[in-house]
Amino acid sequence: MILLAFFSCEKKEETPQPTTPTTPVVTTPTFDINTIKDSYDEIANPTNFLRWGVYNVHDPSIIKHNDTYYCYNTDVAFGFDIKPGIQIRSSKDLVQWFTYGWVFDQLPKMGADFIRQNGTVPFNSLWAPYITKYNNEFRLYYSLSSSDPRRSVIGLATASHPEGPWTEKGLVVVSVNDNSRQTNAIDPTIVTTPTGEQYFYYGSGWDGIYMLQLDPATGLALKAGDKGKRIANRGFTDGKYNGNIEGAEIIYNKELKKYYLFIAYDWLATKYNVRVCRSDSPTGPFYDYNGIDANKDVDHEPMILAPYQFNGHVGWQGVSHCSVFQNPDNGQYFMGHQGRPANQAAYMILHVRKILWTEDGWPVVSPERFAYEETKNVEESKIIGDWERIKFNYQIVPGYDKEQTSPDFQKSVDLKINADKTLNTDPASTWSYNVPWLTLKWSDGTTEKVNVQAGRDWENKKDTFVFTGLNNKGTSVWGKKK
Repeated sequence: MILLAFFSCEKKEETPQPTTPTTPVVTTPTFDINTIKDSYDEIANPTNFLRWGVYNVHDPSIIKHNDTYYCYNTDVAFGFDIKPGIQIRSSKDLVQWFTYGWVFDQLPKMGADFIRQNGTVPFNSLWAPYITKYNNEFRLYYSLSSSDPRRSVIGLATASHPEGPWTEKGLVVVSVNDNSRQTNAIDPTIVTTPTGEQYFYYGSGWDGIYMLQLDPATGLALKAGDKGKRIANRGFTDGKYNGNIEGAEIIYNKELKKYYLFIAYDWLATKYNVRVCRSDSPTGPFYDYNGIDANKDVDHEPMILAPYQFNGHVGWQGVSHCSVFQNPDNGQYFMGHQGRPANQAAYMILHVRKILWTEDGWPVVSPERFAYEETKNVEESKIIGDWERIKFNYQIVPGYDKEQTSPDFQKSVDLKINADKTLNTDPASTWSYNVPWLTLKWSDGTTEKVNVQAGRDWENKKDTFVFTGLNNKGTSVWGKKK
């Protein structure tokens, strides 16, 4: 049962006011994909919630059940206060989404009571849910916070179906505003090991990302009151965090036999970006591309998604706090996250991208949103021509919303892939292709190895080819054919 009443809410930011194909293989869509726009003023009002679809999505968590994907996200809407309770959507294809309403009809009692009993009024909104399935039970973890810094709680509700009804089961972890060293109890994510153990990761600001063990039978902490241990942090400049660290997502890739920890860096409306580290164990240590422990006080690489701008578009910012999920039917991984257009950064639009894996086991994401394209090999002849290329180049701006006002766009530059195996006008820069890997060798010694796929040019509303990968220094490189 999904509940549809409306109430006011608060959010982490102020609510703004009013076989080898010769051509890309794209499945015939069930609706006109061009109806997905970058703005939605006319339907932002909660009275139009059934029309929201990909709109008003922040902090998504996505799971597939039978033939349907379900998405749960933070209580927020452009230009309006809305009821608390966690928005819920569904999709058959990851492109066309339908909004149902909310999971709860009010703040979950256990979480709200904890905050009130500690002398604080809870925010009238739930943040950053996480959905998982254990045996035949769906478990939805929610975050509830307050105006008192770090006075927060993560609770659990369960159901026999992803549409509910949902029943509160208890609190997993709490945090309070005191002198103790602990991260903020929001932004949950969970992994189940091949042997059935469960581990829970959470945190935003203060002291990085924490991890504790769960009791799989209950979905709650194995040891009551356990806050866990820190397993990831980021760098400082002059004693000040280089920006926020939050919104972790954890997965186990059974083919690679590794755990991957995705983390959100920086301010949610501007520089928000995705970093990833990996481990052989769910308890860590997790290591970045350079072999540095994720728990060290440095900024970690690789950054696999960041605010970006291709020609013909204002650019997308705030592209983090991701959900990483898999289609169990074919094993394809995807990343879901919010995107905010630069000309109105208060819009929050669901983006879903394919995840690909480098030959040495690092995840990279498509430079364009998923649009029904199949994973097919691309002929070498189709690579020759004019492209746009983005090489990520991160700028540190310590601080939060007041300091990080610029999205620090990763902007495209022209790339010409020539038939004579050279790049641009430089005969010393060359390329080679071993399906699906395109290798770009630049005269400065840099080598970029990228995966070429069919995709959609969302900026120009047409089919094209794209590539994504890393260079020999672990820097993300994207491309889109013109």
